[in-house]
Amino acid sequence: MSIASVDGTSTLVSSDGHTLYDAKAESPDNILCVDSCTSFWKPLIASGQQASQAASTLHQSFAVVSRPDGKTQLAYAGHPLYTFTQEGAHQLRGNGFTDEFQGTHFEWVAATTGGPASAPPSTGMATRGGGYGY
Repeated sequence: MSIASVDGTSTLVSSDGHTLYDAKAESPDNILCVDSCTSFWKPLIASGQQASQAASTLHQSFAVVSRPDGKTQLAYAGHPLYTFTQEGAHQLRGNGFTDEFQGTHFEWVAATTGGPASAPPSTGMATRGGGYGY
């Protein structure tokens, strides 16, 4: 994990350069992106050692939270982190994206060094009901 400039922001990225996102609907003790949601938004699965390494490298507030499936997920500033499967490395297509899974409305924002980024105005990429059409 590192910090990169993605579209002019100091954005957190995975080790392979994919932007990291969080969902406004979630908190460390209320992870809602499960089942079909994880087909589009991949949880950043991590061990406690990875969280410690990220925290010492970036001098930021990283933690490991428990997912409903029993796996552990890396969180930043209290927000569970994900990558977006519909974008490549060093892209920011998921910022401000909205969708719904299992009756929950999600708004996704890129994680930045200042905490979660403010979502830009909608780009028309949002879909409803988890029906991505892919």
